[in-house]
Amino acid sequence: MTSPKKYLVTGGAGFIGSNLVFELVKQGAEVSVMDDFSSGSFKTLLGFEGDIVACDVFDAMPKDANYDAIFHQAAITDTDVHDQKLMMQKNVEAFRRVLDYAVKNGVRKVIYASSAATYGNGACPMKVSQPPKPENVYGFSKAVMDNVGRHYAAKNKELIIIGLRYFNVYGPGEYHKGKTSSMIYQLYKQMKQGFRPKVFKMGEQERDFVYIKDVVKANMCALNNAKESCVVNVGTGIARNFNDIIKALNNELGKNLSADYIDNPYSFYQMQTQADIAYTSEKIGYTPDYTLEKGIADYVKILEETGK
Repeated sequence: MTSPKKYLVTGGAGFIGSNLVFELVKQGAEVSVMDDFSSGSFKTLLGFEGDIVACDVFDAMPKDANYDAIFHQAAITDTDVHDQKLMMQKNVEAFRRVLDYAVKNGVRKVIYASSAATYGNGACPMKVSQPPKPENVYGFSKAVMDNVGRHYAAKNKELIIIGLRYFNVYGPGEYHKGKTSSMIYQLYKQMKQGFRPKVFKMGEQERDFVYIKDVVKANMCALNNAKESCVVNVGTGIARNFNDIIKALNNELGKNLSADYIDNPYSFYQMQTQADIAYTSEKIGYTPDYTLEKGIADYVKILEETGK
């Protein structure tokens, strides 16, 4: 009888990390979680029966080194954090420590969270081959992480390192994120209470909104299908605007609320994101299952059932 696969998920109490943890457990794996709970929540891990190490990856790595793969989700993700040294330490230097740990202990695969923020207001559809143009230090830190990953992969051929550039992720498990939760969740909360949804004028800014179940699928594709190190986009490949979200939410909630358009105060705001996912399909075999409408329908159903 073969032993179950063993995986470490850093940032496992976070939105994406916790969804990933439960999918790995569902597939019969033995999962350990590392999280300092600075932005994650214990509530996302209710029902998880594995080991949880309450520690910052930047400070230490676990003593147990017998992992088949590491999913590195831990990071500062709040783009309003402007402490550049802190952002670089918690994102870049922590990632470097994860990779050092993987090399030292013979871990064969590291799958980490990169971001569409590396593109800034670059040309769409966004391709991993285009130069990064981040608009903030968060995006910059993720671009540097991609560089670090490539450097380690070039020096350590036995280690496969896959960077997943997440686009605009939404779905169950983000409730604890507050102001950094997805626009879809924030607009749902407003509309559920009968308020007109607030969006920046005139709601025409476009995003590649990707449902959490597709993000988890992309991680599984990277785990099971990736044969070499790479950085790939994780999105739907289709840009949609905020007015589309409002229309879909009105449909699922049985409402007819019009948008309340407000001024945009951010000079570094991304006006459009759209993932080119042809390379993603080629490298890890990923294709999305959820359109915006299908994802919102599934999400609203879960929100209504759980009362979140």
